[in-house]
Amino acid sequence: MYKKLKENKVQCLNCAHYCLIEEGKRGICRTRENQKGKLFALNYRKAVALNVDPIEKKPFFHFLPGTYSLSLASWGCNFKCLNCQNWTISQNEMEGEEISPEQILEIALKNNLPSISYTYTEPAIFSEYALEIMKLARKKKIKNAWVSNGYWSEELFKTISPFLDAANIDLKAFSQDFYLKNCSAKLEPVKETLKRLKKKNIWTEITTLLIPGLNDSEQELKAIARFIKELGPEIPWHITKFSPEISWKLKDVKETPRESLKRAHIIGKDAGLRYVYTGNISGMDSESTFCPKCNTLAVKRLGYEISRYDSRGRCPKCKENLNII
Repeated sequence: MYKKLKENKVQCLNCAHYCLIEEGKRGICRTRENQKGKLFALNYRKAVALNVDPIEKKPFFHFLPGTYSLSLASWGCNFKCLNCQNWTISQNEMEGEEISPEQILEIALKNNLPSISYTYTEPAIFSEYALEIMKLARKKKIKNAWVSNGYWSEELFKTISPFLDAANIDLKAFSQDFYLKNCSAKLEPVKETLKRLKKKNIWTEITTLLIPGLNDSEQELKAIARFIKELGPEIPWHITKFSPEISWKLKDVKETPRESLKRAHIIGKDAGLRYVYTGNISGMDSESTFCPKCNTLAVKRLGYEISRYDSRGRCPKCKENLNII
């Protein structure tokens, strides 16, 4: 995923930064290094996290609900999000444990897991490792899901999309200013990735971490809701609570009030979105799935515990399609 240039320089084609990297230097993500005119992934096959999680933790609410997923990460990220909750592995170079793609697949098969999630850090940054696993998983009919910031290059999308079954993309805000100041990135490439996912018919869910005073204005939330509606009203929108104590550099920002989550939920529903969820907070009806046509409870959630009342992905009452994979 790189192009050779003059004077031993290279251009990385892995993400939307398209870093120009001189000999001996690394890209923005710090995981790719130009060694004598060749680009090497320093985190290749180095797992820093490997767990079995409820798929709802990703969060996926309409993709294999009620199942468990093998969750994998390597170190590094192409963003510098001040609010990052996994900053110990995303913002630090780590040794990791070398685990082969074959071993990863063996763990998934041994535990009868229907999916592998590439998560915790940005999967685009360990794309070579992920892709090898994804190809093996596809042969064994195990689903592949990315939990990502969506800052992919077009080249990366074309490479992974044939093996990708689902993606949860962080749409962190809807202003260039937020992305520049908070993430050291830009908004437009994320929007382009979402459009490509929709065009390829890859199941997509979207998450917005609601940070008081930064991305929680009514104008901002309405803009996000309108964009999602244009992509497809069936795309679930997860609006989640920010917790300052576990963030990287926003420890002085207040926790997201419950009322802000309720307001954002109403904005999403008023925009015409079929499924709007609140997360990182318990005891709200908005973490459950209701039929968008007759409002019948179809999937009840309390944290990661779920009770399904749907009839094979349809409303138990009016048989409306609930867009459940």
